[in-house]
Amino acid sequence: MKQQIYQIDAFANRLFEGNPAMVCPLEEWISDDLMQQIAAENNLSETAFFVKNNSKYALRWFTPKSEVDMCGHATLAAAYVLFECMNYNDEMIIFETKSGDLIVQKEDESFVMDFPVQAINPSNITEQIEKAFGLKPISVFTSMDYIVVFENEKDILNAKPNLTLLKELDLRGVCITSGSKEYDFVTRFFAPKYGIDEDPVTGSAFTQLISYWSQKLVKKNFHAKQLSSRGGEVLCELVDDRVKLSGKCIKYLEGEIEII
Repeated sequence: MKQQIYQIDAFANRLFEGNPAMVCPLEEWISDDLMQQIAAENNLSETAFFVKNNSKYALRWFTPKSEVDMCGHATLAAAYVLFECMNYNDEMIIFETKSGDLIVQKEDESFVMDFPVQAINPSNITEQIEKAFGLKPISVFTSMDYIVVFENEKDILNAKPNLTLLKELDLRGVCITSGSKEYDFVTRFFAPKYGIDEDPVTGSAFTQLISYWSQKLVKKNFHAKQLSSRGGEVLCELVDDRVKLSGKCIKYLEGEIEII
């Protein structure tokens, strides 16, 4: 059986930046094992699979190692495929996911995702986190991930975490962040437990980060950057208990894979 597949650079203004995601539009669901094998073979941080369900699209995401409950950049990539490659004509796409309905609209050349905000809770600065980064953070919070706040942008740029120690933590991953002179804040994200040593741009992390920075900076609109080697810029807007994340996408690859 042949399966159409797309590789999309999400949160990218040009090729080879942002976060690459593979997108597989399906007529009907294939087995979980097969989706996991495809994601492992793709070896990108996320592979997205979707199936049309009446007026909505059921959407699932897989890392090379396991399925996850929320992913931003692969949602953006899936919306790009529908709008730009599959001639989707409605004003918005509603994705049914394990994190509830996620809405994506096209605005000019950008795509705007509407996600639920994730609450954060103050946490202790553990010896394990301090050892993992070789530097004591200002504060630590927990949500889907650990949110670790450092003093300045240089701490984020220079971070070389001990991935073995991070892999032993109980949450999905670790998001480090600080203020910035050029942006409202900067960040990096590590999830070695899920086979992602460092994620280039992590849309779902911003649903947690906005909880911290909206209180810290007393504002609701943000221009942020993830300081991975590829890099990517994200526009965020807090609207009640939702966050709108905006970014552009570029298609890198379109083709077919063989599924026996």
